[in-house]
Amino acid sequence: MRDSRHVAVLGVTGYSGLELAELLLRHPSAKSLTFYVRETQGAKCLSELFPRFRGLGAAPVRQLAVETITASSAGTAFLATPHEASAMLAPALHEAGLRVVDLSGALRFKSAATFTSWYKLAAAEQSLLDEAIYGLPEIYGDAASQKALAAATLVANPGCYATSVILALHPLTQAGWIASDSSVVADCKSGASGAGKEPRKDLQFVEVDENFKAYNLFSHRHTPEILEHTGLSAERLNFSTHLLPVARGILSTVYVTLSEKRSAEEVETLFRKYYAGRHMVRISASGTLPELQHVTHTNFCDLGFAVGPSGRRLIVVSCLDNLGKGAAGQAAQNWNHMLGIEEHTGLR
Repeated sequence: MRDSRHVAVLGVTGYSGLELAELLLRHPSAKSLTFYVRETQGAKCLSELFPRFRGLGAAPVRQLAVETITASSAGTAFLATPHEASAMLAPALHEAGLRVVDLSGALRFKSAATFTSWYKLAAAEQSLLDEAIYGLPEIYGDAASQKALAAATLVANPGCYATSVILALHPLTQAGWIASDSSVVADCKSGASGAGKEPRKDLQFVEVDENFKAYNLFSHRHTPEILEHTGLSAERLNFSTHLLPVARGILSTVYVTLSEKRSAEEVETLFRKYYAGRHMVRISASGTLPELQHVTHTNFCDLGFAVGPSGRRLIVVSCLDNLGKGAAGQAAQNWNHMLGIEEHTGLR
């Protein structure tokens, strides 16, 4: 039996991988950590590649090879790798007895056709998709789901935009509060790190600074996640994404028409009751809205709202760090569930 507290991190050189490395190096339950990269550049320790990690403890670097990882003592593998790489790596690691937390989109859908349609890549084997647990603890937080997550050997970490929108909508969809004949608008803005670390002309400083633009309208890959985990139909959801001239953070403004008149007190009660005991979701009082500066470099998702004069128009603002609760922080939170410890352990 492999010990899940011995950890292998694959793909550490990307933004999410670096964030994950910092969290795990400070995590009290990590017995050992080994970081695997495509090119070590002669480095033996992570701090040789990234000086920011100096003084954070042992962080050995190895060249990425499945055989090396499966022959090690690792019991958990975090995949901060591209979608196509995760689809190939996850089966081999899983078959060798490691528990896998995948930060890519490779395992997020029960249907291989959904992944292929939206990502334009070959999907993982259907048996793997069937076994993977969608790792959004606050939504699947009932006793049965917690048990499933705690026992999971394969966890698909949700997308960053999807996390922000699902957390804003799920209490409303579960309560049946959204008018059945209405559309939902999720107007979302993200920092540039959400696009990854690969060099691109449109992400250069002079292109992003003092600029603001929409992108991937009707084609963003997080769309099917939102549909699958809110129960909304594609025709009812208007999901738009924008690039902010900041490094990190997501702010999603979600517009909803309620099925009947509700007061601000009723809405606040619904959200507070739904997320009671969930340490990583913070509910603001009516009229107090979250801001990026309140959540960056944390694993919190802040939810605020305002109710229109008619009592039927509701705007929910959802704010999180795309590298924290939208990626690495959520992966660590899922791992805490897998270890059977408090879900906010090692998180800020």
